[in-house]
Amino acid sequence: MFPLIFTLILLLLPHLVSSLEGTACFSRMKRRAHMDGDVMIAGFFPLYTLGTDHSNSDSSLDEAKKLCVFKYYQLVLALAFAVEEINKNSDFLHNMTLGFDVYNADLRGWSAFENPFIWLSGHKMIPNYTCMAESKFVAVLAGTSGMTSAEIGTLLELYRFPQLTFGAFDPALSDHGKFPSLYQMAPKDTSLAIAMVSLLLHFSWNWVGLLISEDENGLWILAELREKMYKSRICIAFEHVIPGSSMTQVFNMMAIQNQINKSSANVLIIYGNKEYLLSLMIYLGQFLMTSKVWLLNSKCDLSIGRKYFMSGSYHVPLMFSHHHGDISGFTDFIREVNPSKYPEDFYLARLWFLSFNCSHSESDCVMWKNCPDDTSLEWLPGQIFDMSMSEESYNTYNAVYAVAHALHEMLLHQTEEATMVNGRWIVPSPAQMHPFLKNIQFHNLAGDQVILDEERKLEAEYDILNIWNFPEGLEIKMKIGKFSTYAPYGHQLSVSKDMIEWAIGATETPLSVCSESCVPGFRKSFQGGKDICCFDCTPCLDNEISNRTDMEQCLKCPDDQYANKKRTQCLPKAASFLAHDEPLGMGLVCMALCLSTFTALILGVFVKYQDTPIVKANNLALSYILLISLIFCFLCSLLFIGHPNIVTCILQQITFGVVFTVAVSTVLAKTVTVVLAFKATSPGKRMRWLLVSGAPNFIIPICTLIQVTLCGLWLGASPPFVDTDAHSEHGHVIILCNKGSLTAFYCVLGYLVFLALTSFTVAYLARNLPDTFNEAKFLTFSMLVFCSVWVTFLPVYHSAKGKVMVAVEVFSILSSSAGFLGCIFVPKCYIILLRPERNSLHSFKGKMHIGRNESS
Repeated sequence: MFPLIFTLILLLLPHLVSSLEGTACFSRMKRRAHMDGDVMIAGFFPLYTLGTDHSNSDSSLDEAKKLCVFKYYQLVLALAFAVEEINKNSDFLHNMTLGFDVYNADLRGWSAFENPFIWLSGHKMIPNYTCMAESKFVAVLAGTSGMTSAEIGTLLELYRFPQLTFGAFDPALSDHGKFPSLYQMAPKDTSLAIAMVSLLLHFSWNWVGLLISEDENGLWILAELREKMYKSRICIAFEHVIPGSSMTQVFNMMAIQNQINKSSANVLIIYGNKEYLLSLMIYLGQFLMTSKVWLLNSKCDLSIGRKYFMSGSYHVPLMFSHHHGDISGFTDFIREVNPSKYPEDFYLARLWFLSFNCSHSESDCVMWKNCPDDTSLEWLPGQIFDMSMSEESYNTYNAVYAVAHALHEMLLHQTEEATMVNGRWIVPSPAQMHPFLKNIQFHNLAGDQVILDEERKLEAEYDILNIWNFPEGLEIKMKIGKFSTYAPYGHQLSVSKDMIEWAIGATETPLSVCSESCVPGFRKSFQGGKDICCFDCTPCLDNEISNRTDMEQCLKCPDDQYANKKRTQCLPKAASFLAHDEPLGMGLVCMALCLSTFTALILGVFVKYQDTPIVKANNLALSYILLISLIFCFLCSLLFIGHPNIVTCILQQITFGVVFTVAVSTVLAKTVTVVLAFKATSPGKRMRWLLVSGAPNFIIPICTLIQVTLCGLWLGASPPFVDTDAHSEHGHVIILCNKGSLTAFYCVLGYLVFLALTSFTVAYLARNLPDTFNEAKFLTFSMLVFCSVWVTFLPVYHSAKGKVMVAVEVFSILSSSAGFLGCIFVPKCYIILLRPERNSLHSFKGKMHIGRNESS
């Protein structure tokens, strides 16, 4: 707004000037690059150093800008190349030629208006006055930055001149209310933040610093970066929004430098216009000597600033440059350029003098002599002058073609309306160009589509560049990747890591994280009050895994799987049960078979010696029942060994409960029989009647019937079934028999305990009855063994797991059964087989007589 006010004030100045000022007009206008044509294009490029003498300046920034002009001169060459191509094309403009005038665009404050005023009026102080002939200009190329475009555009808008900017796209210039005559050639940068974040994700950089210029573009990209980084869980280690004026504030820059050096962030995103980037690199480069990776939004001027910023340091620049096609013939055109071919190019002659040190003599016609013709810009080092077309040169080339296409459409329109004077086309006024420029859309010779309408303008694709500076000074810009929003999702970014030249001495990709990644087997544990990128690594719990890096939660393994020792993988659990073919199962099977065989042998001995006194004295029928029940007790243990199934699970508990009930009730019957046998010799007919009638023999069926009833209720209510236990034993799924109703199980077990305690009590009371073949003591001891085994069994059983628990139950069955066998029948077999003299009636009567005398 202020430049517009200034311009309006100038319009009120007197229009009278002296002849001396008219002479000055010509002197100033000679500093230009000119090519005559029927229709002219004006260009304002930052060529200030080629037009002035800075030989006495020691400023690093001025020296860098002086070198920067060599880069910017390529804009002039791109303009000339496009104009010559169009003029050679007979399909364009119908015998009308294009020409151009190029002037310096000084960016230093009010100096930016100096040459535009000279061009418009012929003198920098008098608007609406010109010392030149009738103007043939229809468009202006200007604007390396948004600020320059806005300043020049404010002046040009007074004359409705179309301004085509070749700098980076600036959303602020899209306000057609403020800049109705301005057209931006650069593609939109709306995907730049996505491209940068994609590169951060590609290298797993999640701890990043931001240095952003304090202008509208900088604030826009800052908001975009924050949003995209937040969604991608990338944290901002620090951020600085730096105004351009602060470049000269040493204390402010030192504070930023200290924070950068102290921060663990090894990646910085730097965004700004070219002057901002150049100044920032020069100032920071005087301090920073630590390894950092810099992501920049432009490649221009970087190799110039590298003299101060990159050379000999450990920094890695990765630059996002707009991707564009190659314009055929441009490099050959540059190779053939020299002052003798373009004698009206003041800046080319000046560049030649600075580059090749040829002597010169200056005249009003800007004639430079003694510059050898065989020299070429190709001789200049790549960091001084790049032969490949830059972004701005490409935009300049497209801008010239856009003007040509608009003129061509206008000429066709004039042909239809027959608007010609004396058979010649009328040179259009600048204002007439706007309707045609707004609708221009074409494909250039590189095959890229060019659209000036910002609503239809395509988003930019980016080449990712890295400067190779080894050996020192080589300065090769190497394309190491590309980002395209038009590629399928997941394939938008492509990077060749092997082509990147990292910091000096570095062989691996640098890290930029707040916390080291949590390896598989660990999970993130976030630190309270800090960014999500800062965390501790906590091991996963039992039976949980993390199989990827930086997992926030561990995954629980399914019940049929278990976590390996590193807790990185779930492995299938092996089925666990007491198998026949493993040593423990095989040992218990052999023990059961041997004991059952031994019991059968004892039964055979009793059958063979059934007529002997010792066999008759201990109730032959009860002995047979007990021995047979013991055989089944030993054999029932085999039901617990092997892979469980529904049949074995039911038979295990039912068979165990019934056969042990028969065994214990038989021992009770034998004990009651012994007691009745001694009591029957005393007076009283009732005891004798109970003994003679065989009443003790009814104990077995009655007790057994009660147990069978309990088992029947168990099967009817909740029978045993096959179950699995995936938690008790690590790495194994235990296949077991679930007892179903625990109440029924404990009722069956409790009933057995009641019978055992009753038998033990009766046997204990009858242990001292005198008789040679009195087995009350043996019955007492057998019940003591039986009760001891099962009392010990209960705590051990409940503390054991898996196959060990089953083995404990089998061993308890075998031990308790063996206790009956060993305590009751082994002593009798010893007498029958080894001491037959004691197994006689004479011995029996003698012993009984001695026993009675002792008792009396």
